[in-house]
Amino acid sequence: MSVITIERKVLEKNDEVARQNRTLLADNGVFALNMVSSPGAGKTSILERTLEHLRGSLRVAVIEGDVQTDLDARRVAKYNVPAVQIVTRGGCHLEANLVRDALGNLDLKSVDLLIIENVGNLVCPSNYDLGEAMKVVVASTTEGDDKPLKYPAMFRNASVLILNKIDLLPYIPCTLHVLKENALKINPSLTVFETSCTTGQGIDAWCVWLTENARRKPAS
Repeated sequence: MSVITIERKVLEKNDEVARQNRTLLADNGVFALNMVSSPGAGKTSILERTLEHLRGSLRVAVIEGDVQTDLDARRVAKYNVPAVQIVTRGGCHLEANLVRDALGNLDLKSVDLLIIENVGNLVCPSNYDLGEAMKVVVASTTEGDDKPLKYPAMFRNASVLILNKIDLLPYIPCTLHVLKENALKINPSLTVFETSCTTGQGIDAWCVWLTENARRKPAS
């Protein structure tokens, strides 16, 4: 019982900071996304493709979360967008207070879209609100079509699903429509995109959706 009580207090404190983050982002007209996946699903590659596509269209900033290195932030830096690296030193997820501190290093008045790339993990990040407008879960076809069944909480809490690496479907034991059906059984409201960072397939549709949502004023 004490473990449950401690966990509840931690989450309550996190949620309070998340509410403050959400208000700050909304007051500055920033549309914020929390991008989550298991390691290797292709979050950073999707982010690179997105930044390339949206260059000159939207003012984008990035918060990078990683367990140990700043390698992903260096990849993002070549697109000349404001980026803040959070190194969790072994922590398996970002928390709202870490994002709050990162926001202090960004000129939010000059940002339309904020993409928070979370630590590669489909368990802990599902419980932690960072103040984002939506969670975006990335599932790679290389992970198999049963991923949503193994990690239902993340798919239930997400608003958007990106099915990535579809160019590899001819070579791996994954059926795309089964993967999609499994996800939609858990969360029928998911907006689904099918992408390949190698061929660029699906990136246009994803970026159109991003642009439309970023140009609406976020609600606090």
